[in-house]
Amino acid sequence: MTAAMTSVTTTDNNQKVTEQEAPVLFNTEPTNCGHLIGVMTLNTPKSLNALSVDMCKLLSQQLDAWASDAQIVALVLKGAGDKAFCAGGDIRKLYDSMSTSAPLPNPYATEFFSHEYSLYRQMHFYAKPLILWGDGIIMGGGMGLMAGCSHRLVTERTRFAMPEVTIGLFPDASGSWFLQNMPAKTGLFLGLTGAMCNGNDALLANLAEYAVVSSDYDAVIQSLKQSDWQSAVNSMDKCDNNSAHSIVSRVLAAQSVAELPASNLAKYWQPIQQLMNSGGLGDIDAILQNDESLATLHSDFAADSWTQRAVATYRHGCPVTVALTYALYHKVADLSLEQVLYLETNVAVHCAANPDFKEGVRALLIDKDRNPQWSRSLADCLNTEGQAYIQQHFVNPYATGEHPLDDWLGTEAAGNQFVR
Repeated sequence: MTAAMTSVTTTDNNQKVTEQEAPVLFNTEPTNCGHLIGVMTLNTPKSLNALSVDMCKLLSQQLDAWASDAQIVALVLKGAGDKAFCAGGDIRKLYDSMSTSAPLPNPYATEFFSHEYSLYRQMHFYAKPLILWGDGIIMGGGMGLMAGCSHRLVTERTRFAMPEVTIGLFPDASGSWFLQNMPAKTGLFLGLTGAMCNGNDALLANLAEYAVVSSDYDAVIQSLKQSDWQSAVNSMDKCDNNSAHSIVSRVLAAQSVAELPASNLAKYWQPIQQLMNSGGLGDIDAILQNDESLATLHSDFAADSWTQRAVATYRHGCPVTVALTYALYHKVADLSLEQVLYLETNVAVHCAANPDFKEGVRALLIDKDRNPQWSRSLADCLNTEGQAYIQQHFVNPYATGEHPLDDWLGTEAAGNQFVR
C-alpha cells in the first residue's frame, strides 16, 4: 500500500503518521482510456521539501511498484506548497553525525548518500516517462531529482542552483555529471559560484525541455489524462513514435508556452566560457577576485546584479569546495553516470569526515551567523600538500567489497542493457 492509499503509514522508526504527514504522497489520476498517471508529491513544504533518507526510500519503493504495474503509463513528480519543488538535501541529521570521533566512513553519511544516489540512478534508467513539475526553488538534491526525470517542465517561478560552495560540500547529487553536460563550461561556472538561475537558463543548460505557466498544472494533468495510451502499453522504447515517452512529449509540446525571465547564461555564455578556459583554477580565481579583470570579459559582467551575486558567493565560499568542484569537473568528463555517482559517494563521505562541511552547515543553518571559518585558503589547496588533501577525497574509504555502490561498476551496471 502506498502512503496515499491508506490513512496511516509508518516511517523507519515505526512511528505512525497520518497520510498528510507522510514525507511523500502517492496517488493516481485515471486516464480516459482506462490507464493511470502516477503522481509523487514531496510533502515537507516547511523545509522546502528537503530530501531525506525516508523520502528517498519511499520514492524508490514506489518507482519499483509502478514499474511493473501495466496500468501506470507515466509518472509525475512535484513538490507540495508554492515555494519549492525541492531545495536540497535534509542535512540536519547528517550534521549531527559529523564529529571528530565519527569513523571513516561515517555510517549515517553512507546511508544518506547511498540511498540518495541510488534513487538518482533508478530514475535515470527508469523505463516509463518521469515528468518533473519544476516550479519554484530547485537546489542540490532537488537538482539531482530534476536531472533524473525524462521530461522536465519549468515555470516563470523556477529558480535553480547548486550552492554547495556556501556549505563546504561540493556539487553532488549527480551534479558532477549534469554540470558537465551544460554548454560552454557554464556548468563549471555554476558549480564554482552557486549562481541562481531561472527557467530559461534550465532550458539552455539541458535541465528542462518545456516552459509552462505555474498555474497550468491541472491543465497539464488533464491533457495527459485525455491522451490515447493504448499503443504505449506495448512500447516503452523512447525512440518509438508510439511510445509513452513520445506521447508525453507531444502533450507537453502542445501546452501554452510561458514567458520566462531572460536567460543570464545566454547573455553571458561567451565571457563565462572565456573565464573557464583562462588557465588553471588559480588563473580563474585571480579573475574572479578582481573586478577590473571581470570587466574585461564583458562590458556588463562586473556590474550586472546576477554576476555580482555569483562572484560574491564565490569569494565568500569554501575554497576546498572550489578545488573539489574544479577537480571533479575534469575528472568525470569521460565517466558514465554510475561511475560518477560512485566517485561522488567517495567524495561526499570524505567531506562528512573533514571540517569544512560541518562548519559550513553550522554557519548557514545551525547558528546562522553566515560567518564560516574555512580550514584552508585556495592557495593552500593549490600547493603540493593541498593538492594531496584534495585528491584524498577521491580515494575509496571502504574496505574491499563494502562500498555501497560496488555492484554498479561490474556486470550489474544498469547501462549494460543498452549496449549488450
